[in-house]
Order: sequence, then structure tokens, then C-alpha cells
Amino acid sequence: MNAVSTEEAGASMRAGPRKVDQVERLRAQLGRATSAIVTDYRGLTVAQLSELRGKLRADELEYVVVKNTLARRAAQEAGVGQFSSVLVGPVGLALGYGDLARPAKILTDYYRQNRRLPVVAGLVEGRVIDADGVRQLSELPPRAVLLSMLAGTIQSPLTTLAGALQSILSTFAATLDAYREKLEAAA
Repeated sequence: MNAVSTEEAGASMRAGPRKVDQVERLRAQLGRATSAIVTDYRGLTVAQLSELRGKLRADELEYVVVKNTLARRAAQEAGVGQFSSVLVGPVGLALGYGDLARPAKILTDYYRQNRRLPVVAGLVEGRVIDADGVRQLSELPPRAVLLSMLAGTIQSPLTTLAGALQSILSTFAATLDAYREKLEAAA
């Protein structure tokens, strides 16, 4: 056994059951989450934090405040170790399980209205993004709109092709009809 493994084993033995439970719960949340947005919650009152959690909960999102050491360990165990690099200072995590952009939109709007809770970074489908990346993510249209835009983009050339084929068939049918009439007139 190497020194790191011995150190980790000793650390997990020293951790109390509550901390082990917190790490396990956060690991499961990070494993399920499609996106996690890191915020600096300093300056928020308990009432503001409760209001924010309510807004997030209404959209089936979660907001957790956890010690960085526990969050880093949970990130490692969830297979997103690179996320540990952005867990610095007092941070809260907004976890989304569906639409990738939804947590970013809510937190960005909250910051615009209150000038509190700045976004630090994010984790989107296993990739760490900076605060600017989170802002760009918040500006994306919802998934349903993106899918309809894609469908429209695909449908447009198909509609044009169908119109062109219809025109060719109509011209061909008119030519055959004119030829038939010419043959009838000649007979």
C-alpha cells in the first residue's frame, strides 16, 4: 500500500458518520446531475438562501452548501475529479438533473436581480466550465426550442426538394397530357 492510499484510508477512518454520509449523498447527486453550478453564497441572508432554494426546488433543482473538503472527495468519488479545482472558498452547488441550462439561467437571473450569489464555475456533463461559460449556457434557448430549430433546419431543404420534385412531376404530367391530346387530334 502506498502513502496516499494509507493517508486516504486513515482520513476515511477519522471521518465521522455524518461526514461520510454527506460525501456519499453529494457523490450520488453529482453522479446523477447533468449540470452543477458553483456559486459564492457569501452575503446572502438565511431568508434569501431559503428563497433561492425554493425557486430552484420549483424547477426540480437542488442547492447544497457543503464543506470544500467533502465536496472535493465527493467529486473524486463521482468520477469528476477535475471539478475539485473550482471548489475554493465558501461555495454552494446548484444541481440540475434535466435541462443543462436551467440551473445556470435561474442563478444568472438571481444574480442580475440581487447582485448577490455570483457564479464561480460549473460542471456540465462532466466538463468544467468557467463563469463566462455558465453565462453563455444561461443564454441558450431551452432544449425544446433547440430541437424545434434543428427540425426546422432539417425540414427546410426537404420541403424545397419536395417542391422541386412536385414541379418536375407536374411538368412531366402536363407534357404527357399535351402529347396525348396531340396524338388524339392527329388520329
